[in-house]
Amino acid sequence: MSPRPDVSIERTEQILQAAMTVFAQRGFHESRMDDIAEHAGVSKGTLYLYFKSKDEIISAMLEAFFAHEFENMQTILNSGESAASTLLNIADTVVTDMNEMSDFLSIGFEFYAVAGRKESVREFLRGYYHEYRTLLVSLIQRGIDSGEFRSINPDDIAIAIIALFEGMNLLWVVDPESLKPDRMVRAGVSALVDGIRIVPLSAAETGSRSVSNL
Repeated sequence: MSPRPDVSIERTEQILQAAMTVFAQRGFHESRMDDIAEHAGVSKGTLYLYFKSKDEIISAMLEAFFAHEFENMQTILNSGESAASTLLNIADTVVTDMNEMSDFLSIGFEFYAVAGRKESVREFLRGYYHEYRTLLVSLIQRGIDSGEFRSINPDDIAIAIIALFEGMNLLWVVDPESLKPDRMVRAGVSALVDGIRIVPLSAAETGSRSVSNL
């Protein structure tokens, strides 16, 4: 008799997708484990085999989201483009992710609420931001070493870029009608890059996308 296939990965993804939909529809605090089990098409007992609480589900979402982010980041960093162009490509990827996740964007801020309750989640978030910041610092330092950027503190610029991304996410949740992330994120990163670059960004590097989204 052949062994039964391991469906744990598929089942976990099924539950996380269902939870994301339920959280987006009902809000984190109003959602029940029963609602998630029903939407996932599994019994409540099966759900509890995978996740003991909504906090555990949010933590799993956090890990999956950041794993995806780092995969995209590494692809961009390995593209061989200039440091300035790479930073703009990162900004474009952030905007793409925001648009794809627009219906679920508010869920991201549940991560911070959970972090306030659980040290393990705070530690995970610190680790994520440290790694993301380290990658940006390395990229900015590469621009400095190649003579593309002025001699500045790369850590300061990395923190400013991360703050721009996170702040735009927050503002878009609060006022989605007024904000246009497609233009504003790229414009913000372009302004930062222009401020540290020895030679200002060319029209080609700034890109037609930013003009088309005005």
